[in-house]
Amino acid sequence: MTSSRMIRERIWTRLHEVARPDTRFHMNFAEVIPDFEGSEAATDRLVEDPAYQASTFAFITPDNCLVDLRRRMIEAGKPFVMSTYGIYRGFLYLDPAKVPEGAALYAAWLDGMEHFGDPVTLEQISRMGRFDYLVTGASAVSMNGVRFGKGHGFFDLEWGMFTDLGFVDETTPVHAVVHDIQLVEEQLQPSETDILVDKIFTPGGTHVVERRAKRPSGVKWPLLEPRQIDQTPPLQELQRLQGLA
Repeated sequence: MTSSRMIRERIWTRLHEVARPDTRFHMNFAEVIPDFEGSEAATDRLVEDPAYQASTFAFITPDNCLVDLRRRMIEAGKPFVMSTYGIYRGFLYLDPAKVPEGAALYAAWLDGMEHFGDPVTLEQISRMGRFDYLVTGASAVSMNGVRFGKGHGFFDLEWGMFTDLGFVDETTPVHAVVHDIQLVEEQLQPSETDILVDKIFTPGGTHVVERRAKRPSGVKWPLLEPRQIDQTPPLQELQRLQGLA
């Protein structure tokens, strides 16, 4: 059986052909999910999707391949929450009304998000309402919807926090944007923390996933190292909200 590590390393080798270098991590795909040639074409497909068009409050990951999506959301007046790198500084809320005309692309970059976005706690997000749409990048995604990130489990952790607090549930649309070479043909068995996606958008097409398993729910506290909790303020906040700390 093919391991997730083997799949990542196989994809990472091919990614060098199409990835756009990151300003900090260059081609170190263990630290960054890169932008890639054709990401704008994949985003063209995504913004035509009914789930995107109906969304009013989304969660978007900080992956480089989603810069064009974040720009388009700002220009369309769609507010969203984005995690900071590694969730080390929690989450940022981007209100498009606060972005001056012509600055949407800058605001969509991670450095721009730091300038235009407002830090928000889980409690503050809960007062804004539920997320009705989630978009993530990935190192790889299987045709049956199993998503692999960089190997750190950040998106799985975010999903766990959001389900614990009722921000998302089994019916919330989760879409992925990747290059065609990041699609894995094998039907993979999801782990207890894997978040299955509903659709995959690539430069070459739109792939609808026939989900046959439920997504996990809640933070799996026994799987977390104390150091990870110490370095992730939203996890500490969730513990307080749940009476665990």
